[in-house]
Amino acid sequence: MSERRSLAPTVELPDGFVAALGAVCTAVVTDEAALVEAGRDWWPLGLQWQVDGIVAARPAAVAHPSSAQEVADVLRLCSEHRVPVTTAGGRSGVNGASVPVFGGVVLDTTGLAGIVDVDGVSLTVDVLPGTNGTAFEAELRDRHGITCGHWPQSMAISTVGGWLACRGAGQLSTRYGKIEDMVVGLEVALADGSLLRTGGAPRSAVGPDLTQLFVGSEGTLGVITGARLRAHPSPPAEWHGAWAFPSFEAGLQVCRRILQRGATPAVLRLYDATEGERSFQTGERTLLLVLDEGDEHLMSATASVVAEEASKGERLDDALVERWMEHRNDVSALHALTEKGYALDTMEVAAPWAALPDIYARCLAALQDVDGMLTASAHQSHAYTDGACLYFTFAGQPPADEREAFYVRAWDTAQRTAIDAGATLSHHHGVGLNRARFVEQALGTRGLALLQSVKDTLDPVGVLNPGKLGLRSPFGEVSWP
Repeated sequence: MSERRSLAPTVELPDGFVAALGAVCTAVVTDEAALVEAGRDWWPLGLQWQVDGIVAARPAAVAHPSSAQEVADVLRLCSEHRVPVTTAGGRSGVNGASVPVFGGVVLDTTGLAGIVDVDGVSLTVDVLPGTNGTAFEAELRDRHGITCGHWPQSMAISTVGGWLACRGAGQLSTRYGKIEDMVVGLEVALADGSLLRTGGAPRSAVGPDLTQLFVGSEGTLGVITGARLRAHPSPPAEWHGAWAFPSFEAGLQVCRRILQRGATPAVLRLYDATEGERSFQTGERTLLLVLDEGDEHLMSATASVVAEEASKGERLDDALVERWMEHRNDVSALHALTEKGYALDTMEVAAPWAALPDIYARCLAALQDVDGMLTASAHQSHAYTDGACLYFTFAGQPPADEREAFYVRAWDTAQRTAIDAGATLSHHHGVGLNRARFVEQALGTRGLALLQSVKDTLDPVGVLNPGKLGLRSPFGEVSWP
């Protein structure tokens, strides 16, 4: 039998609401198994609760709309009846953004799937939010000879709408950019049941960019029902290489010089000695993996810059890159280790190059000082001319009744240390529930108040994904952590 763990007060549906929901939506599901499954995503703590048989959140109904108008009608109905509504796609998020902490309705967008239009001349793609990542790229490459270049580790289980809602990054972001660099325009369903279209042109100077208002809003300001994304010709060629350096800081300097000389290889990944040895058996050295794809002339120039800067290290077997490619989208280890009693997670932040060495050293030291910590490590996963993303991994194996407390201590220690040292709250995993308590520290009191005012304007009754992004909820307080 499952154990209940209340994250927040449960909102009861008013009489007749499910029937009204069914009148505006193609399919509404209320069976227990589906509701329990819709109450979680890939948040590692949520997986830990699942392994322990704990149901931490459960909606009262799951709505499966098949059109943008149905999404809008569901939101209007929920607003009218003060019912919380949490949008979910592939539920691959790792911070609990799609966990319905107050119950209510989960709005599943996976029924809105497929490519609507491809402009092969302008290289733009109109796509629906519930489109699976692997299917999306396969169709672009196989039928149209183009790519968006967005390849997150969660590719096989994530959706285009989820990428946009959490401001995600793919593993090839150094060449193609993050999802906010790819989006040209959006269609968004608002809480009052209206549909808004933003952007659509290559560039614009008509006031602030409303498209970017919704990218990264995690379903708290509106629900994305369509997107136009930039694309590129499918890459005709590929090149890769691997190098070792005596220290992580030395490797960071090489990455910085490559980027600041104007070279943008698709992948520029730097592993500290702990991660290099764990995944590639490279000993007590920092490992740099580089992969590029695209036009042969441009790629040749990039390869020359990389080789020249990386010559300060030791050239390794290129097969290390191929090995990474073979396993880069494997997400099975998280669940397997959780079942063995480990408490573990990853934390990614971004910062300027000048601050990265200090952030790396301080965060690792802080994590290693957490009672019960077994290992803490990091790699640099996405790089730009002005800075990069540091991706920390930590794991411990505390007693079963102390795993949640250990998890909270580790996050509090590492995240606050990173922000104090000059890092962002997140680079691409977003905020959700797990990071909500850090938003005020990250944005400042005035910044959070401004975000709250936008929320109050677009969602005056507060039904859209309450309890997330550090925003106030009219349904009560979230009791975690």
